[in-house]
Amino acid sequence: MQSPGRRILMTAAEVSGDLHASHLIRSLLAVDPSLRVEGHGGPRMRDAGAHLHVETTAKAAMGLSGVGRAREMYRLLRWTRDRYKADPPDLHVCVDSSAVNLHFARIARTANPDRPVPVLYYIAPQLWAWREGRMKRLRKWADRLACILPFEEPYFRSHGVNATFVGHPLFDEVGEKREARSEKREDHGAAPVVGLLTGSRAGEARANFGRMLQVAEQIKREFPAARFLAPTTAATHPIVTQAVAGLPPSSILHPLSSCFTTQEGAFDEFVPRCDLVITVSGTATLHVAIHGTPMIVVYYGNPVLWNAVGRWLMRTRTYALVNLLAADPQLAASGRVTADMHIVPEFIPWYGSTGPVADHAIDLLRHPDKLSAQRQRLAALTSKLDKPGASMRTAQIAMELLEAPYKNPMPVPAEPDSRGTRERTP
Repeated sequence: MQSPGRRILMTAAEVSGDLHASHLIRSLLAVDPSLRVEGHGGPRMRDAGAHLHVETTAKAAMGLSGVGRAREMYRLLRWTRDRYKADPPDLHVCVDSSAVNLHFARIARTANPDRPVPVLYYIAPQLWAWREGRMKRLRKWADRLACILPFEEPYFRSHGVNATFVGHPLFDEVGEKREARSEKREDHGAAPVVGLLTGSRAGEARANFGRMLQVAEQIKREFPAARFLAPTTAATHPIVTQAVAGLPPSSILHPLSSCFTTQEGAFDEFVPRCDLVITVSGTATLHVAIHGTPMIVVYYGNPVLWNAVGRWLMRTRTYALVNLLAADPQLAASGRVTADMHIVPEFIPWYGSTGPVADHAIDLLRHPDKLSAQRQRLAALTSKLDKPGASMRTAQIAMELLEAPYKNPMPVPAEPDSRGTRERTP
């Protein structure tokens, strides 16, 4: 018999994590309506039924752009530790964002020694790509890991983490919004429709959108009737609209009203209408692939930082998620996917001239057969990954932890990873 009123504390730090967490919350409440969900996150979690203690997604950032949040996160971690000492929940669920969530996981397990709280980590940190040194902490502080990429389960299990592949939540979240593939796709011919996708974070939009506009101008010179669609999020909308409004009157994109459309929350409306999209790397690439839309993947990287630090930290030289998912699982997990294995072109890190991206886009738009071939590759990929029910499968793992938190622990491998680093937690 289920105990009424059991509490789950859930932590998400980014817009995408807030979205995935909201679907998980709905699945949890469908399994057990008496559950009480609280935590740190965003408006989607609140709408799904969670009580939010702190809004953590409005200022989401990555890398150096996130350093300014350190003091804010330190206070949040202290607040959470104090809460755990006074009134610990029955389960902690971390959603993505390992830089923050591994600290929360540690708090859950150590803040109250008399009552350690089990931890479910949903959406595995991409330690196979970089920061593998965090593996020790993940193995130590997370009881279960719900993976959304198929090659992650064997990878994490080989490192002693109790991992389970649950499927990708996008296949649930897009759901009925998905349109049929080529049979419903309009042929725009000499008036192509091109999407410019900046991601969900303000920092991504600032770094990439100005360069995307340069590509759009070059496409417009080759295709005077071309139109551009730019779906945005609450965080990126002001940046995108200001950049478009700030184009000089001499820009070939003028008059803007005839060729440029920007709309917040219109990803699933805009992407299926495009002949091609220029998209930042990340989950967006799989989202585009589900709609069967051809793409070119970009992501700006500061050349000085990249050559001094980034290239030495990254284990992989393939970054686009769809290219990793299309590769052999062992190669994807090891970072040995090479450019000749890619199913979509990627330009990462993207600095210097925007000409190569524009040239590639123009070539694709001039050759419908190349666009069609990429659509077929994307359809083959997504058909293999289409496994609806990720949120519900994760909810079932959460219920297992609520019933028996330390059941079937994974053995630590004989030679555990030795590159972990200690990080202070308040």
